[in-house]
Formats: sequence, C-alpha cells, structure tokens
Amino acid sequence: MDFQGKIIVVTGAASGIGLALATRFAQEGATVIASDRNPDGAQKAQALGARFIAADISKEEGVRGIIDDVLGQEGRIDLFCSNAGVAIGAGPETEDKVWNLIQNINVMSHVWAARHLLPHFLERGEGYFLNTASAAGLLTELHSAPYAVTKHAALAFAEWLAITYGDRGIKVSALCPEGVWTPMIQNAPILQQTAITTDELVEKTLEVLRRDGFLITTHETTLKSFQNKADNYDEWIGKMRHLRGKAMALLAGHEGQGGSRP
Repeated sequence: MDFQGKIIVVTGAASGIGLALATRFAQEGATVIASDRNPDGAQKAQALGARFIAADISKEEGVRGIIDDVLGQEGRIDLFCSNAGVAIGAGPETEDKVWNLIQNINVMSHVWAARHLLPHFLERGEGYFLNTASAAGLLTELHSAPYAVTKHAALAFAEWLAITYGDRGIKVSALCPEGVWTPMIQNAPILQQTAITTDELVEKTLEVLRRDGFLITTHETTLKSFQNKADNYDEWIGKMRHLRGKAMALLAGHEGQGGSRP
C-alpha cells in the first residue's frame, strides 16, 4: 500500500501506538482521521494536521459513528486502523463487567468496524483493515487472562477476515507487537526489558503494509516462540510457567519501587 493521498482512520490515537501511527501516516502524505475517547487527542491530532473524532469504541455506536462521519466528510476510507485496546483484569476472579469491557474494546470493536465498513469496501472492490492484536494473540499474556483471551480472539477475527474477503479486494494486516514503550507496559517490567519505541514499531508496521502482508511482529523472539509452541506444546507451557514466575517476581519488585520506568 502506498500512503500518499489515502484516507486513513486510526482509533486509540491519543497516545502510544495509535498516536505514532497517525503521526507517521500524516508525514507520508495521507489524510488522517484520528479518534479516541480521550479529548486530549484533539490537540494532538491538530498538531499533526489530522482531523479528530471523539468516540467510545467500547460501544457499537461509537465505531459506527466514526465510519459514518468519515464517509460523510471525506467520502471514502482506504485504511481503517482498529488500534484501540486495553489491558485490564487478572484471572477468572475478574468481574464480568471487566471481562465484558475488554471483550468490547479488544475484540468487538474490530467486529463492529468490519460490520459497518465492509459494505463500503466491497462496493469499491478494495479496502484495508489494520487490526492491532498483540504477540499475546500468538503466544499468551502472563499477567491478565482477559487480555490473553481477547488478543487471541482479535487475531482469529483478523485471520477470518483475510481468508473470507481476500479474494474480493479486501486486505487485512494484524499487528502483533511484544513490548512497546507505551503506558500499557508501565506495570509489566518483564516487557520493559525488551521494549522497543513506538517509532521502531511504526517502521516495522509500514514495511509490512507496503507489501500488503498479513502478520506484523516487532521482535525476533515472537515467531521463534510461536514455532516452539507448535512443535511441543507441553514444553512451551512449562517454559511459560517459569517465565510467569519470573514476571510476577519482577512485578512485585517493581511495585515496591513505585513502578517507575527504568
């Protein structure tokens, strides 16, 4: 994909990965529409020359509202970056309302985007979804069961879209990063050990988008671990148990030190 002159929507664009993507797309000559439920995103969008739409993508009407707004004003959408996500909850004791919220944000926002944008894409015979999942969708997450579960689901939905609509002009990429220096890893010191910057992530993302590839990873370890998982699931589970013990110990020490970035 060439980004010059394209109409690109980015959700979760007030900070982190979303802000970095929106910034780079604007630099590449795209017309960028940035969206977030955080009103601070308006000033940030204005600074990079993007239009801002305040929206809560944890509800279908929020996602539909973004799409309707852009189609009404810009007339088309070339790339929809369904990027917003949250990391909340712990284990099965996590309350249902938290499970429901993370399910809506991390999974259903992708579903709603497809539901309301596919008719436009199919009518044009082209369109591109970039869905932010996580390396947790290929592997797992050591702190939060809701995060691990929803990121597996997000990746599965992206796969399904690519398989079902790939022969009809619809392109799909799934962004599956490991640790990236964003607020999301401030309480995950084990991810901080190998975290990359958002600028590094953007470079890797655009490299794959330019060739219309499906899977976008950020660390060499991701696919190696994924292969190990496929080759010997029991052995991989054992390694993850060991790694989780290390992660929990690091987290306890991190919290004892006030949880600041190293």
